[in-house]
Amino acid sequence: MTWSTREIAELSGSTVKAVRYYHEIGLLDEPDREPNGYKRYEVHHLTRLLQIKRLTGLGVPLAQVAAMETGTDGRASIFRTIDAELEATVERLQNIRQELAVLSRPGASLDVPTGFGGVAEHLRDNDRALIMIYSQLFSDESMDAVRRTLEAHPNPELDEEFRDLPEDADETTRQAVAEQIAPFIDATADHAVTLEPKDSTPHRAEAARSAVGHALHALYNRAQVDVLRRANLISKAGGARPARDRHDPVPIESDGHPS
Repeated sequence: MTWSTREIAELSGSTVKAVRYYHEIGLLDEPDREPNGYKRYEVHHLTRLLQIKRLTGLGVPLAQVAAMETGTDGRASIFRTIDAELEATVERLQNIRQELAVLSRPGASLDVPTGFGGVAEHLRDNDRALIMIYSQLFSDESMDAVRRTLEAHPNPELDEEFRDLPEDADETTRQAVAEQIAPFIDATADHAVTLEPKDSTPHRAEAARSAVGHALHALYNRAQVDVLRRANLISKAGGARPARDRHDPVPIESDGHPS
């Protein structure tokens, strides 16, 4: 018994277009033709189409289907690669499900990263925006450290003093707040948070520095940014009072926030 192109496509769960394409790329042998020129497919064509369908259904690219017949070593390598990709996909989907579950809870916040819902109510809009940017740029370990610090509320009065700092705050006020903040951005302190860029961040440290710098200037007023700059200089100088210089760069290597 033989079949036409349309019949073999239907039997194999494929399409006429796919069958013709398999011929073009050499995955399926051309069948004999009847005197009238019509192709007549046989059982071995059907089994080959079923094999191709099975392999592509498992994720094997068409370009590698032919390689599956060259030996078990090559076949095993292809399967291991696909399995690793599937494992990564499964992990990504599990993370999505976990995040959806968190966001489905009453009162869940969409403007902070997953895991920061417990501290969201204590944050202002600019703080939330900065943390969202942090979560894109910095490692999960860094974000866990940021979250733990926020949960601990090491100095809520200082947090509020910084957040309420007016743009026209005078020199004395700025310096006083900076000196209070400096210990929280001291890399040698036990409670300091070290922000490590994600491996996926382009150009990593430099890209993170630039992005956070732009974010700080956009989200905080000039007095607050100046305070962070001063605090960073105090921390680096071991507590020495820095000279005032409005043109110094923003200290991106600091946390960018007192808490």
